[in-house]
Amino acid sequence: MKLTARTLVIVGVFAVIVWPGVGRAASSATDRLIAQAQYKIQRNPNNAQAYYELGDAHIQKARASGDMSQFDLAEKALRKSLDINPKQSGVLRHLAHVLSSRHDFAGAAVEAQKAIALNDKDADAYAVLGDAYLDMGKYAEAEDTYKKMIGLKESLSTYSRLSGLKSLKGDSDGAIADLKKAIALGIEQNQPAESVAWAEWQLGMEHFAVGRIQDAKKAMHAALERQPNYHRAIAGLAQVRAAQGKHNEAIRLYQKTLAAIPNPEHAAALGDVYKKLGRNADANKQYKLVEYIGKLNSLNQALYNRELAYFYADRDIKLPEALTLAQNEMKVRQDVQGYDLLAWSLYKNGRYEEAKTAIAEALKLGTRDAKLFFHAGMIHKRLGENDKARDFLQRAVATNPQFHILHADVARKALAEVNALVRAAK
Repeated sequence: MKLTARTLVIVGVFAVIVWPGVGRAASSATDRLIAQAQYKIQRNPNNAQAYYELGDAHIQKARASGDMSQFDLAEKALRKSLDINPKQSGVLRHLAHVLSSRHDFAGAAVEAQKAIALNDKDADAYAVLGDAYLDMGKYAEAEDTYKKMIGLKESLSTYSRLSGLKSLKGDSDGAIADLKKAIALGIEQNQPAESVAWAEWQLGMEHFAVGRIQDAKKAMHAALERQPNYHRAIAGLAQVRAAQGKHNEAIRLYQKTLAAIPNPEHAAALGDVYKKLGRNADANKQYKLVEYIGKLNSLNQALYNRELAYFYADRDIKLPEALTLAQNEMKVRQDVQGYDLLAWSLYKNGRYEEAKTAIAEALKLGTRDAKLFFHAGMIHKRLGENDKARDFLQRAVATNPQFHILHADVARKALAEVNALVRAAK
């Protein structure tokens, strides 16, 4: 999954040509940290701590900028630190975080377990291990790990993770309460502004998921006040504005976040806004961009495999490839979204009974997600199971009437059709 020198050049050139914001990510606090660590290494090439600091700075830059190539640089520095001194629990934890961020969840679990073996009081190591379990769909293991984590430390990091688990189990109110506590602790404990802004963005996403659009808007604005030009919050606010019918503002915001960092999900969302407005040529430009980003290099193909598969399935293009991508994704992540993607891709390829089995797996935790309900409704509708179809489609539009700028309308139309069939059968 390493980027070659040639690929790094391509990424850099493409960023400068299409996304000048990426090239302007210099002159930041993290760049200064990187330079300081590099200076220490020049003075002493066997300085394990300096390599650790260099790796940590690259991780911070990746989080702040969204530039995933920084994780490759972080891994190289952290592994060099471990070559010099293998018994560093903090370095192993950071390495686990890097691997997880690049979707090597099994590798992340291994490194996090090594970190815990060296220091079983490191709450952050348990957090990274729990995250790896969560992404692999090992929910019981994740819950046990998070319990150990919270027993060691109460912080923004720990409560935000508890929130994620509660959200998956359908406890939206509990998830929101934990995120609010995470934000309060982050402020109280003087956590970096980007970390608190991340939690505020996540709070906005939780509100949006259950249709609390105004609360979502408030949370996104809070994140942007704390961390101006924060690309995740800009995209989150764009989603809110699109749901409110403020399409021109949504377009401007999506363009702004894409200027900061190329993300296929945001390019697809911008294309969907154009599609809603009947601007099909503009929509198609963004849709082409989705594929370009998703297939730009081996790292992007690993990171955006899921987004690309959803993109194809949602738009009825390259459906066999969508299914292949979904099946490959299941080899890495057997989580709720992985099963949902598999179900949706099977449905789009006409394999309805298999889709029904997969969507049942996606729903078994009780996750409150309008997209999952929509997919389940469409699958049961195709199978002629109209009562179940009606139930799921009603849940989709009730959970969030504006869950997607295009699919929400499809859900309402399908619900009307199913209601007519149910009435006619009586």
